[in-house]
Amino acid sequence: MTDAETLADRLASGELRLYELDDHTDAETAAAARRLYVERETGADLATVGEYAFDAGEADSNIENMIGGAQIPMGVAGPVEIDGSGADGEFFLPLATTEGALLASVNRGLSAIQDSGGATARVTDSGMTRAPVFQVAGVAEAEAVIEWVDDNTDRLREAAESTTSHGELLEIDPYVVGDNVFLRFIYDTKDAMGMNMATIATREASEVIEAETPARLVALSGNLCSDKKPAAINAIEGRGRSVTADAVIDRGLVEERLNTTPEAMAEGNTRKNLIGSAKAASLGFNAHAANTVAAAFLATGQDAAQVVEGANAITTMEAREDGLYASISFASLEVGTVGGGTSLDTQSEALDVLGLGGGGDPAGANADGLAEVIATGALAGELSLVAAFCSRHLSSAHEELGR
Repeated sequence: MTDAETLADRLASGELRLYELDDHTDAETAAAARRLYVERETGADLATVGEYAFDAGEADSNIENMIGGAQIPMGVAGPVEIDGSGADGEFFLPLATTEGALLASVNRGLSAIQDSGGATARVTDSGMTRAPVFQVAGVAEAEAVIEWVDDNTDRLREAAESTTSHGELLEIDPYVVGDNVFLRFIYDTKDAMGMNMATIATREASEVIEAETPARLVALSGNLCSDKKPAAINAIEGRGRSVTADAVIDRGLVEERLNTTPEAMAEGNTRKNLIGSAKAASLGFNAHAANTVAAAFLATGQDAAQVVEGANAITTMEAREDGLYASISFASLEVGTVGGGTSLDTQSEALDVLGLGGGGDPAGANADGLAEVIATGALAGELSLVAAFCSRHLSSAHEELGR
């Protein structure tokens, strides 16, 4: 086996390229050679980057040109009792972040929820999308293509599902813009986030459409899906899991633990999260849902770029006689408990903390549970932050924690 020093020399001479190292040695040695080469070229010290717990060979499907691992501090918030369809019981929520005060904020909110009897959470809709764009001669031809798709949905379902043992094609929604036909395929991907599953299945169905109609496939993704971009269609139609978590916080706890009142929090939420967001034409009507979503995604091996859609949430608060009703509704929380980064060692361990790793029984239950736990954590973060600005403690909390 060629050693890392020799391979780094061959990289420097141009004899080998970074991506070719895997053809000449094992994954660990290839990573060491790249790391050494980059150190020589840049003068950086990558000793800490080279200290990682996962197996480089097993990360082959997650990374190219690997040189090591990026470490992010991970904490835990909770416990909190959740009455959910997939998450039913008491949970600790692992969060990975570099933002000081975030864990403390979520933990404070979860404590208030727990001492008020816990949260309720439900996945209300589920479906991963992929929307290819086809060119046609004009609107008459577009109509003919859409009619053919409608008449042959079972045939397209058979083609799409031939590529997967788990995914199910639920429906195909058509959209026409001039000589463009967009077909938004919607899949039940069970416990997988399912983006790759949906892409491969849609490619198979698109080949049938091209063969049987005048439509010409331009792009397998026509951006009407819409993946990793702020999009109103996801806010309205949903993508991944649509999930809501709510709780009623006792009036005494709001006053003693959160240092404010239900009335003040309801007003603050309305003026900031609803009116302020509307004036900004925001797609997210919340205080900082992306904070909890991002930290949970990093901890559990989700696709971090999909925090864009994950921040697509609406927070509501209402003062009631017995306390504060609070909810957060996510339109497009794209999560999975199998595939992608969920198999990496630290991410797999974080899912084990939740008891939601791997496939659920029934299929899809674990991913539903993960969405419900994340939504509950985000609700806790909303409670804590809204309380902080209502009591004017936001800046002092950051100062106290030295952030």
